[in-house]
Amino acid sequence: QVHLVESGGGLVQPGGSLRLSCAVSGIIFSRYSMGWYRQAPGRQRELVASIGSGGLGTYADFVKGRFTISRDNAKNTVHLEMNSLKPDDTAVYYCNVVTISGLYWGQGTQVTVSS
Repeated sequence: QVHLVESGGGLVQPGGSLRLSCAVSGIIFSRYSMGWYRQAPGRQRELVASIGSGGLGTYADFVKGRFTISRDNAKNTVHLEMNSLKPDDTAVYYCNVVTISGLYWGQGTQVTVSS
């Protein structure tokens, strides 16, 4: 069974940084692309960044130059390094994976950017 568990969220001041992690089990992690999404209150869930099995990251325009996605295949973990955070980045952040058996999400981790 596929499980994704996010961690690392919290309260941070504008301009600050956080590092999110997503631990994955139940799949051969190195074979799959992984994604980070976010959902703010009253808004649709949106893609933040994704990383292919080869380690190439792609980013939404609103985080380019501020966020970095990475993966550690030895630890079955994907990270999202978030810098220069803004109040608009406040949301629940989710990681996901699409496999032949379906689309899987973690439970999410709350990120709040506020002074």
